[in-house]
Amino acid sequence: MSTDKNRATAAAILPLVGGPDNVLSIAHCMTRLRIALRDRTLVDDEALKALPAVLGVVEDDTYQIVLGPGTVARVTPEFEALVEEGRSAAPAPGTEPGPAPHPVTADELADRGAALKDARKARNATPFKLFLRRIANIFVPLIPALIGCGIIAGLNGVLTNLGWLPGLSPALAAMASGFMSLIAVFVGYNTAKEFGGTAVLGGAVAAIIVFPGVAKITAFGMELKPGQGGVLGALAAALLAVYVEKWCRRWVPEALDVLVTPTLTVLVSGLVTLFGLMFLAGEASTAIGTFANWLLATGGAFAGLVLGGLFLPLVMLGLHQALIPIHTTLIEQSGYTVLLPILAMAGAGQVGAAIAVYYKLPRNGSLRATIKSALPAGFLGVGEPLIYGVSLPLGRPFVTACVGGAAGGAFVGLFNQLGVAFGSTAIGPSGWALFPLLNGESGMGTTIAIYAGGLAVGYLVGFAATYFFGFTRQMLAELNTDPDPTTPPTDPEPAAQPALA
Repeated sequence: MSTDKNRATAAAILPLVGGPDNVLSIAHCMTRLRIALRDRTLVDDEALKALPAVLGVVEDDTYQIVLGPGTVARVTPEFEALVEEGRSAAPAPGTEPGPAPHPVTADELADRGAALKDARKARNATPFKLFLRRIANIFVPLIPALIGCGIIAGLNGVLTNLGWLPGLSPALAAMASGFMSLIAVFVGYNTAKEFGGTAVLGGAVAAIIVFPGVAKITAFGMELKPGQGGVLGALAAALLAVYVEKWCRRWVPEALDVLVTPTLTVLVSGLVTLFGLMFLAGEASTAIGTFANWLLATGGAFAGLVLGGLFLPLVMLGLHQALIPIHTTLIEQSGYTVLLPILAMAGAGQVGAAIAVYYKLPRNGSLRATIKSALPAGFLGVGEPLIYGVSLPLGRPFVTACVGGAAGGAFVGLFNQLGVAFGSTAIGPSGWALFPLLNGESGMGTTIAIYAGGLAVGYLVGFAATYFFGFTRQMLAELNTDPDPTTPPTDPEPAAQPALA
């Protein structure tokens, strides 16, 4: 029955993105179905948003349909199968996709959100931000394994502390640690694949970093350690391998390519990795871990306020992707990233702001319905529907949501400053979904209580800031109405847009 539901969702999405022939590639991350399109104009955004299973859409380097954690992993293979079936059926040219299964109501805020997304996409098309997206594409496929292994590690810790099932502990430890011990290989593989090289050669060069035999090698007057440099070293080594391989493809005769190119790629990149990159990346990784711990230990409250308050704008600018390798490095070093619970407070501020909007606009049934449908996902850390459907188009509530995130971040950061350090054993989830991944040195009870307290502060401050300061009189006059939901607005440009201040 569940499979039928997922297939029905995929079948409803496919004609609304232009049909099988309009789909160039398909992938998914934690919450989004990511589609590369042949012709963007064939997509019916409003009809997609109207589908019950769709939480929102985001246009970036790919067209992204937000389905939520769990759902997206089940819908994607059904969508892929339908695309293949549709292509093999080879419909006659000129065949038009069928009509949308549901009537679509145009919504002013959704239009504004779409316009803001388009503007953000245009601003984000810079070489630096495109590079950050490619870095994110390396690590996003690893998130499911990080989450699974992180939860197993947490379960093993609980069982060990309680003294239950001691014979099972070594097995759970092996399951939790096996992936992390080889994560450099996966990073190298994905790096080469993302930057246009042979993926397995990137993995082969990165595997040098975790090979136990490197302990016999001396570089810069010091013996190397297996794993030194971690994911940063693996990323750099695989990137170097891509450039060496491409150079070889240009200059090595075709008759010798199959022998010479992979050999030179691994040899040259491997030597540079052993006698340079491992040491340099190891120093960089150590510096990142030391700085993060120092920052929260000495100025945790202020650091949490800044990080929690600025994370939503970072997401809007696409700069949050630069944090993914940092999170992974911290997890490698200490078993968890201290930054993610603080950054998760931005989502709490967003939820509080949305609830305030709900109560502040009792006559706007359309917007209240949007908030009611998006809040469950917001509590679980999926914030796109609330951001693009509510706070960002409204303007001021986006700012007050950031205030709530700053307050929650300061709360969590304060406890780090007081010596209660904790973090997440994986990256990806936030909100309530982060609870199973929490780990710290002060016990699970204390860790959960502090994180829950931070969420509560984020909710309350986000609500209060939005309720009392999130609207001008003009905004209330425009928005606190009960428009006929069956009659779409005819003027896409309202006379007065709500301002940020």
